[in-house]
Amino acid sequence: MTVTNPSVRQTRVLGKRRSALLAGCVVTVMLSAVACGGAGTGGAKTTKDGFAQVPQKEGALTVWVDSTRLAAAKQYQELHPDVKLDIVTYDGNANGSNYLQTKVQLFNRTGKGWPDVVFSSQNNEVTWAVDAGFAAPLNKGLIPEATLGQFAKGANDVCTVNGTLYCLRNDLSQAVLWYNAPLLKKFGYSVPTTWEEYGQLGKKVAKEHPGYLVGDAGDSFTPEIYLWASKCGANDITGAKSVSVNTTSENCTKMAELMDVLIKNKSMSISGVFSTDFAKNKADKVLLMPGPAWFGGAVFKDGLKTPAGQIAAAPMPQWKGDSSPSTGNVGGGTWLVSQHSAHLKAATDFLKWVTTDNAYQGEKAPGFPAYAPAAEAWLKGQAASGYFASDLSALASASSQVWPGWGSGQFSQEAIWAATVKPGLTEGRTIVSMLPAWQDAIVKHAKSNGYKVSE
Repeated sequence: MTVTNPSVRQTRVLGKRRSALLAGCVVTVMLSAVACGGAGTGGAKTTKDGFAQVPQKEGALTVWVDSTRLAAAKQYQELHPDVKLDIVTYDGNANGSNYLQTKVQLFNRTGKGWPDVVFSSQNNEVTWAVDAGFAAPLNKGLIPEATLGQFAKGANDVCTVNGTLYCLRNDLSQAVLWYNAPLLKKFGYSVPTTWEEYGQLGKKVAKEHPGYLVGDAGDSFTPEIYLWASKCGANDITGAKSVSVNTTSENCTKMAELMDVLIKNKSMSISGVFSTDFAKNKADKVLLMPGPAWFGGAVFKDGLKTPAGQIAAAPMPQWKGDSSPSTGNVGGGTWLVSQHSAHLKAATDFLKWVTTDNAYQGEKAPGFPAYAPAAEAWLKGQAASGYFASDLSALASASSQVWPGWGSGQFSQEAIWAATVKPGLTEGRTIVSMLPAWQDAIVKHAKSNGYKVSE
């Protein structure tokens, strides 16, 4: 699946050597046009900022974004009318679609078409984008160290390969326990602080208030909320191409068992928070909902249209006796600059603005910013909005509690869960019964992507 772009390591060849190389390109039709003479570069490259840069020129900056980040690109255009943007919307690689990787493979073959800047909803793009010669290094001169140093601790770990930074994290998607404060009070319940209390509350809700929900297990990112928070070792990336997979450990099975009980008594939905069914039939039935930082706006406010003054956030429950608080993470997204960009100054200006400027991250962004100063402004803005029933300090605490034993490999855990476990839930099977099949699917996907697997 990974395409290596030889032009990253190539030096300019003169005279007969260049002619021979070009002749070879004609014969070997499968070689990349970029490798065979710098197609699309418009001239000789200059090594600067840690990579070989194509000649820079005037022209429109091509930015690829998903529908959610479209507002950011448009806002940048409004605030920078002197910069011409060509904004392209795509799926953002949602659910591991691999659209970006597939297109880059095509652009590498044809020697043209690469976007200057691209947003991805996935945190694993550098696992292929570096070898493909697409992602430009950012900490070799393009982005000031003073700027990079203000991102939240560990936020850009998923962007770093052998000490070189190849992308910037857009937002942190740490999971917390969202809850309906007035509804919880009306029913006489307390916010659970342990998973044991959470499970017991789910049983009480099913018995005393049938139809109301304490969670949802219907989305492809379900394991990133529940199993990740439980320290389930299903996805421990231990090296550049190595992963440890164990879905049947105690930390995995006890969370699966808890979820199975709640799914069976219907206090946990399997519809999915973005499904038509959920919005139509369950929007006003959510009592509790473990979920990432962006649930507050994208799910409750915009999706379910929950009225203001109801939704609050609490720390994710922990297992009794666990002295090391942990939570999961759903997405967050990353921004990359292309090594092929002929507009690097404009590209890096856009990148810095979209990840750090309060005009977007502090005031408009739907999720908790990865850039710490913007996160402070964002929290103040959420408090001032009047929408939430309490402050969102739980998000700030959770930002440093994402369990590091769940990595961002080249394969998509969301796609694997959607194909392996989700259909079984629809058929009435338990999560516990599907844990071995889930492990088998992860192992197969990892090996097909060249990973050495430890089970």
